[in-house]
Amino acid sequence: MGNKNKTISFRVNEDAFEALRDIAEERDISLSAVFRDYVDTLVAHDGQVRAVPEAELQSEAETGEVFPPRVEVPKSFVREHERLELEADHLREQLEEHKRYINHLREQLDDEDDDVIHLEDLDGERDEGGEPDEPSFRLG
Repeated sequence: MGNKNKTISFRVNEDAFEALRDIAEERDISLSAVFRDYVDTLVAHDGQVRAVPEAELQSEAETGEVFPPRVEVPKSFVREHERLELEADHLREQLEEHKRYINHLREQLDDEDDDVIHLEDLDGERDEGGEPDEPSFRLG
């Protein structure tokens, strides 16, 4: 599947539109490019993006606050997560191997099905009132 571009449409008030147009002119890019940049940033940071004035950003840096917030995770948690990912990969590989084996067995069964003569089929030919293709022998 190709990566198709999609169109997003929404309405903003006139003041916001003028402000966005000024931002685009200041950057010497189109208004669409402003939105594409914002959407790219939003997606890259998993929705953890906010617009803040530079003064607020500087005051946050001085107080030690960081956005998006960060959480320390113990190494044991990370190791366990990595182990589980490896195990999941291994199980996926085994599942694929089993699927290939089942397909192989099905193919063999389909190939051998042509060589099998069912006794019911032979009895059906004899019951239709005709002479059997091969002479029958009686012991007695």
